[in-house]
Amino acid sequence: MDLDPEDVFKDEEDDLDNEFYHQSESSKEYVVYLVDASPKMFNTTCAGNDQKDETHFHTAVSCVAGSLKTQIISRSYDEVAICFFNTREKKNLQDLNGVFVFNVAEREHLDRPTARLIKEFDCIEESFMREIGSQYGIVPGSRENSLYNALWVAQALLRKGSIKTADKRILLFTNEDDPFGSLQDAAKKDMTRTTLQRAKDAQDLGISIELLPLSRPDSEFNVSTFYADLIGLDGEDLAQFMPSASQKLEDMKDQLRKRMFTKRVVRRIEFQIANGLSIELNTYALIRPTVPGAITWLDSVTNHPLKTERSLICEDTGALIQEPPKLFQPYRNENVKFLPEEIAEIKRISPGKLRLLGFKPLSCLKDYYNLRPSTFVYPSDQDEITSAGAQMEPPGMHMIYLPYADDIRDDEEIFPDTEEDAPRADEDQIQKAAALIKRIYVKDFSAFQFANPALQRHYAVLQALALAEDDIPETIDETASDEEGLTRPAVVRAAEAFKHSVYGDSYDEESDMGKEKMSEASRKRKAIAENAAKDYDWGNLADKGQLKNLTVGDLKVYLNAHNLPVSGKKEALISRILTHMGK
Repeated sequence: MDLDPEDVFKDEEDDLDNEFYHQSESSKEYVVYLVDASPKMFNTTCAGNDQKDETHFHTAVSCVAGSLKTQIISRSYDEVAICFFNTREKKNLQDLNGVFVFNVAEREHLDRPTARLIKEFDCIEESFMREIGSQYGIVPGSRENSLYNALWVAQALLRKGSIKTADKRILLFTNEDDPFGSLQDAAKKDMTRTTLQRAKDAQDLGISIELLPLSRPDSEFNVSTFYADLIGLDGEDLAQFMPSASQKLEDMKDQLRKRMFTKRVVRRIEFQIANGLSIELNTYALIRPTVPGAITWLDSVTNHPLKTERSLICEDTGALIQEPPKLFQPYRNENVKFLPEEIAEIKRISPGKLRLLGFKPLSCLKDYYNLRPSTFVYPSDQDEITSAGAQMEPPGMHMIYLPYADDIRDDEEIFPDTEEDAPRADEDQIQKAAALIKRIYVKDFSAFQFANPALQRHYAVLQALALAEDDIPETIDETASDEEGLTRPAVVRAAEAFKHSVYGDSYDEESDMGKEKMSEASRKRKAIAENAAKDYDWGNLADKGQLKNLTVGDLKVYLNAHNLPVSGKKEALISRILTHMGK
């Protein structure tokens, strides 16, 4: 088997099929969606995305449904469970009142989301009152505690897996900030104490509890009343909780169909400082290109993934080769053979350790030295500093990949002898250009504000196919120009001022874009295309149906000669020609 030199020395990060880009067992996430189904969730309304009133229950259900659809694409290995509390009916392994675990056939309670689960959950509101029902689970004179029961059921669902190999979370949706407000004195204190202890037990097992509060129109959700103690908020974290929780809810409602690489250790390396002093570092990939998922071949009958096996056959005898293939590299009319161990040794050009060589000023690091996304290195024995659930001061640094000296070229090498001929802008033109840029400048710009429209369309088609939807969800191209914004009077005035400053008051934009300004090369190409088009009797070919006998290149000759698009397959080109000829 011939060696591929490019493959031997290829970086692991350049291989999109590398395990680096795939979810693994160690990065799984187990999530239980805990949704309050009390009558207050159905009676309270808020303005939805279309400015129509919607119940808090509808808001919570739509958030969960959107998250499930996104998860199939972004985190397909994660497992979820959906649990309602304050319900009339009960359905859970512990047989506790007021808790209903929603599920479909042929699926465990905590499992990867399926198309059937999503389709049936999308219709849950239509049948909820009839099949599950809503009621207050905490009432005076009763020892029933539906919130306690819900946390117990959620904790039991998350017994699966180890906290060393998976993150476990409970997402709690409710609009009741004081679940024990209807109780008095001893009963209230007792239920509060037992519920907080149940939450603490879950957190001691490595389960995080996240609250997604829904505020009523007449009053804001007061997290200090009860839930601050349940999820462990105080001080600055408590003050920042409501804005961050509201943003988290909006993010879930408007969640994009995009692949999110969860934070996970790429690899561990040793950082050698000096005199035998070294520390272990974890490395993280902060930014990586998003690509469509790999194709998975399925069995046409069972719909199960197929396992691919490869066999090598001898060209001379046709027999199966049982021995592992030998690798070789042709050299001077001779095949130099390599063992797999030798190939591994060749690729191992360094011991995989970082060594401190010295220090240089930051001014030596240029922006254009950045060849590819950096890797974040982080000491493995230091705890994170967090606030309101977000990391504040990561005790690490970015490892930037630098080019070799031969890869950096001076401008004079790329653009020789252009110093005298290059036009220079005067001070007025620079000021007008700066004013125009200021008018169209996007404040607080972030690349995360704009989704890849091609990927969004790809994911929308996948969703429609998986859920057997008749209509493909509409995708918005956020990279398209803001036509409305560009027509604002201030922007138009700035653009006109810049145009007059550069081209003068007598500038005719139409004529500048016309044939008079066509470059010499463009005129030559057009003349060649027109002359080539005369070699065929296009009308006769079209009448006799012989256009299909021409090659794609021949068809493009006609299209280029008549300034028509040349994209598409052969059938599309022929149709375009016939339309242009009126046939």
